[in-house]
Amino acid sequence: MSTNNTIKRRSFFKMIGTGTAALSSIVYARAVTQSPLASSLLPPAPVETKMTTRLDPVTGKGVSILGYGGMRWPSKDRRILQDKVNELIDVAMKNGVNYYDTAPVYHNGQSEKAMGESLRRYPRESYFIATKLSNFNANDWSFERSKAIYDNSFKELGLDYIDFYLLHSVGPGKENFDKRFVNNGMLDFLQKERQEGRIRHLGFSYHGNRESFLHALSLDVKWDFVQIQLNYFDWLQDSDNRPSAEYLYEELTKRQIPVVVMEPLLGGRLAKLNDQLLAKLKERDPNQTPAAWAFRFAGSLPNILTVLSGMTYMEHLTENIDTFSPLKPVSDADKTFLQETATAMMKYPTVPCTACRYCMPCPFNVDIPGNFAYLNKCIENGNIPASRQSANYTKARSSFLKKYSKSVPSKKQASHCTACGQCMELCPQHIKIPEQMKRINELVDKLQNNTL
Repeated sequence: MSTNNTIKRRSFFKMIGTGTAALSSIVYARAVTQSPLASSLLPPAPVETKMTTRLDPVTGKGVSILGYGGMRWPSKDRRILQDKVNELIDVAMKNGVNYYDTAPVYHNGQSEKAMGESLRRYPRESYFIATKLSNFNANDWSFERSKAIYDNSFKELGLDYIDFYLLHSVGPGKENFDKRFVNNGMLDFLQKERQEGRIRHLGFSYHGNRESFLHALSLDVKWDFVQIQLNYFDWLQDSDNRPSAEYLYEELTKRQIPVVVMEPLLGGRLAKLNDQLLAKLKERDPNQTPAAWAFRFAGSLPNILTVLSGMTYMEHLTENIDTFSPLKPVSDADKTFLQETATAMMKYPTVPCTACRYCMPCPFNVDIPGNFAYLNKCIENGNIPASRQSANYTKARSSFLKKYSKSVPSKKQASHCTACGQCMELCPQHIKIPEQMKRINELVDKLQNNTL
């Protein structure tokens, strides 16, 4: 895949320049209304919150610029901890977060129910909820199967209408798009559901190529919003197979379609920069975390409705609330700095995994995201010896192998990959996972046998 690593500076500054007026349909606002709680057992209702909001053109209501993603709820033994979810949502609601995103496939089918149970404790008009048509089974894209997924979301959420409904993970090629959503009549059905008020907004989440993106936009459908992967690293990347975040954002902005941001931290990678890059961030602003830099970048774009974050821990939630309460847009000098940071990151041959876990479970028990996370961390921190002639080779070799075994249990390591390819069909980043597993396994094998 050929990649253009040269940022278009004029376009970069144009799209997120400070002082840029928001589009007529998406404007800055401040949350001034209370979010009354439904039960006296919950914390008291807040006074005015400081959360920056954007105006939703469909309802005329303010949407919090920080959205809560339901992919990474606290869990134990593969079961969501409902009490922990309630605690997180209570703090989020108290501080003005009113957009909540989930899907039928998150947490092995548990996310919708957990989110619905928690949010139903609040007045229905005090929050927006988004879920998706996760019809990923290529053996059954029938209307009946897709409608069953749709109907089950209402059951799991316990609601009589859904604020934001998405065609989930639009992938490469218009042929698959048509089979999943058009030929079976499902898209026509969803538009009728919107007319009848069971859906308030209709959109899609996008992980495909340029062809599938433009095909979806060319249909005779009024898209109320589109969800894309956007961060300061992906803003620079552009190829036929994977359009840049800049391209996607510009195309949607030209059509006056509001944008919902997913993966603002690139699967956590922008929050865990290597020591060299982290030192530069701290030198520029000791009080800003790497995550705050990334969130501020995404939130500074005027056509962004909300920026999703899957916040598992309370400290992540409170930090992100602080970042967006209110949002301080990045300056021109900040943009130049983030451009340089992204360019530096491109020098590292990491795997573009965002830890979404769509590829899991692996039928052979390989921890695919875990293997990639360890490899990426070692690459970014320069902890992989180049050869036996490298300085401190023995120490680096021993450290790599010991930490690999600690990070990824032996039964879940790359050596167990059989290259069955099942994971590739599910990966929204279109990673050639078997090739990358082979890469990891060969590296480990050479280090173990001292043949690097």
